[in-house]
Formats: sequence, C-alpha cells, structure tokens
Amino acid sequence: MNEDTLKGKWEQLKGKVRSKWGKLTDDDVERIGGAKDRLVGSIRERYGYAKDDAEREVDDWLRKP
Repeated sequence: MNEDTLKGKWEQLKGKVRSKWGKLTDDDVERIGGAKDRLVGSIRERYGYAKDDAEREVDDWLRKP
C-alpha cells in the first residue's frame, strides 16, 4: 500500500491503526487523516520512537496486504 492508497482508504483503516498502535487517541487518528508523515509523527510522540524506527514500522505495516 502506498501513501495515496493510505489517504484514500483512511476511513476503513482507522480501526486497524488503533489496533496496531493503541496509544494513539481518537483525536490523533482524526488529525492524521491518512497522511503518512502525520502517522509517523504521532507514533513518535506517543511511543517515543526515533524517526527512522517509526518510519520503518509504518512502512512495514503499509507493505502488509
């Protein structure tokens, strides 16, 4: 899945995002709005990950079917 697909399917993916990253609040998920950079930033903020680690985790998640 690429970033365009993420934006297009965001409404369907919100639940999966909350399942994967449970520390993200409903407000976080709404603010992210399907933008990969905002998802990475929110994960960094809530989990204390380095930027590279958060990006890698999101990229791995996006690659899964």
